[in-house]
Amino acid sequence: MTDLNKYRNIGIFAHVDAGKTTTTERILKLTGQIHKTGEVHDGESTTDFMEQEAERGITIQSAAVSCFWKEHRFNVIDTPGHVDFTVEVYRSLKVLDGGIGVFCGSGGVEPQSETNWRYANDSKVARIIFVNKLDRIGADFLNVVEQIKKVLGAPPLVMTLPIGREDDFVGVVDILDRQAYVWDDTGLPENYTIIDVPDSMVDDVEMYREEIIETAVEQDDDLMMGYMDGIEPSIDDIKRCIRAGTRTCTIFPTFCGSAFKNKGMQLILDAVIDYLPSPTEVDPQPLSDLETGAPNGEFALVSVNEPLKALAFKIMDDRFGALTFVRIYSGKINKGDTILNSATGKNERVGRMVEMQANQRTELTSAQAGDIIAIVGMKNVKTGHTLCDVKFKCTLEPMIFPIPVISIAVAPKDKGGSERMGIAIGKMVAEDPTFQVETDEDSGETILKGMGELHLDIKVDILKRTYGVDLIVGKPQVAYRETITKEIEDSYTHKKQSGGSGQFAKIDYRIKPGEINSGFTFKSSVVGGNVPKEFWPAIEKGFKSMMNTGVLAGFPVLDVEIELFDGAFHAVDSSTIAFEIAAKGAFRQSMPKAGAQLLEPIMTVDVFTPDDHVGDVIGDLNRRRGMIKDQLPSVTGVRIKADVPLSEMFGYIGTLRTMTSGRGQFSMEFTRYAPCPTNVAEAVIIEQKERNAKK
Repeated sequence: MTDLNKYRNIGIFAHVDAGKTTTTERILKLTGQIHKTGEVHDGESTTDFMEQEAERGITIQSAAVSCFWKEHRFNVIDTPGHVDFTVEVYRSLKVLDGGIGVFCGSGGVEPQSETNWRYANDSKVARIIFVNKLDRIGADFLNVVEQIKKVLGAPPLVMTLPIGREDDFVGVVDILDRQAYVWDDTGLPENYTIIDVPDSMVDDVEMYREEIIETAVEQDDDLMMGYMDGIEPSIDDIKRCIRAGTRTCTIFPTFCGSAFKNKGMQLILDAVIDYLPSPTEVDPQPLSDLETGAPNGEFALVSVNEPLKALAFKIMDDRFGALTFVRIYSGKINKGDTILNSATGKNERVGRMVEMQANQRTELTSAQAGDIIAIVGMKNVKTGHTLCDVKFKCTLEPMIFPIPVISIAVAPKDKGGSERMGIAIGKMVAEDPTFQVETDEDSGETILKGMGELHLDIKVDILKRTYGVDLIVGKPQVAYRETITKEIEDSYTHKKQSGGSGQFAKIDYRIKPGEINSGFTFKSSVVGGNVPKEFWPAIEKGFKSMMNTGVLAGFPVLDVEIELFDGAFHAVDSSTIAFEIAAKGAFRQSMPKAGAQLLEPIMTVDVFTPDDHVGDVIGDLNRRRGMIKDQLPSVTGVRIKADVPLSEMFGYIGTLRTMTSGRGQFSMEFTRYAPCPTNVAEAVIIEQKERNAKK
């Protein structure tokens, strides 16, 4: 068994192209896990092992690697930066104890950095900050530090300062130890010399060192009193205090360097050991009630001696079969053990366990609390399921995933591809909870749903290349919704008589708009037995079953509240079926009267543009029915935040690149549903009816 205090489960997260994968690659090289460094731009990095990742130079799925530094074991997860794949960041942060937030020295706090930072805040994950790419033109370490304060509202604690900038960036100063690390031009991480702080930086180093000590002693009253009396705490005491503040997310130790040029990486690894928590130091994961999913006041204590509690946080299919990535919180797992999946109530046998090195693996015979491992060949486990001891059933806090907002229709080009597509899509849905598939019963089309155009583009590419399914792909479609705007009272009678016992059900009900995000709510205030209680569930079921198809264009209905207040029944002819049919008829009858309305998904769009194109970008967003929320100037340009309907954003990247001569960037994520303007709603309804007619 390993000492849990020597474990660090960390994730690396940032905006697209801030250098996460390169940072991971350098960590692996420094710790001896790989002997040749693979570059992202050559498509050879260890953690970007999918064909699509190597080609596009982006990370699509999170990858786990393990390594050792100064007798400490690091389990590192490299996560994607693109907004379409943020589910990978969310589920990785869920199982990590600490993180390294990477920021580009010239780009600063970019759109996706904010989303990932928010996820990390929600998961209460301790973080250190690494300002990367200080060798780039326009890089400014202290400017990025200011942005982190203003944009993220996070208090960074500067621990290193850069020596030189842009092309003259040669090394970093460790402020606490008052030592300068300077690298030569060979690009090898071990080729550095330790020298005294350059004379021109001595005053700055002393100023930031005082700030470090003042921030640290706030964590310890005794040290604070001593410091006020002129006694400087020891380096060990300062580090202990910073560690305590980092764990509670009140301090974010901030470092600088260049991962690509191998400058400053050793200090990052030392900081992971010094400041990020071990599995035993983080707040234990809450357990949930098996029925309701609400917290039950119990926790998964991180200890080998507790009953097993583990979370399946990722499913991945590869040539050896399904891999289930598992974070073990309590207890241990041995090869051959039988464990319980509390979500399905079924037992699973642990056949093979492996430690992952990106797409390589090492066989294991046992694993313990604090480990992140993969189990091969589990049958019924999905993302977010809890694996536990057969005798001690429990459920860890569940994962909540965002809903897909965009869809495309696909069909295989040949008949043989249909079966292959079915098998492939089944595996892909298990891997990615934000990727959903449904079959249109009328047309037989397969509808793929995802988080954005890139997300679905990658899925189609995987189907073609990995599974050999050639597809005919339709145009992207927006996931519209319907709702109502007025409260009405109505009555509906279902009566059928055709020899023998008939059917009779009468219901009087109120239908009104519900609270935002309330979905469907049903209540009954019937008194006196006019509608017997045994029929209430059937009425609720009837209404609820109709929420999937609205009356305007057949889109799912949101936020409707229905109250049954009266009705009538027949001693012989009334039945649960009769009341269910009555509820369905009532829904069709009353929805148009209640002011049915079309809703469209609104996206929060975050655009970066150089200064001289701001007017063009804002004008274009306005034409797309966008509401400009904010403009934030930065060193290299302006960030514009706006709320824009998804239907207006298709193909936006091409327009933005044309307007900004290829220098613009943007990201967007779903924020809410909002009413469609009348002219847009009418066009959508006509188009949808025509589509339905063709079916």
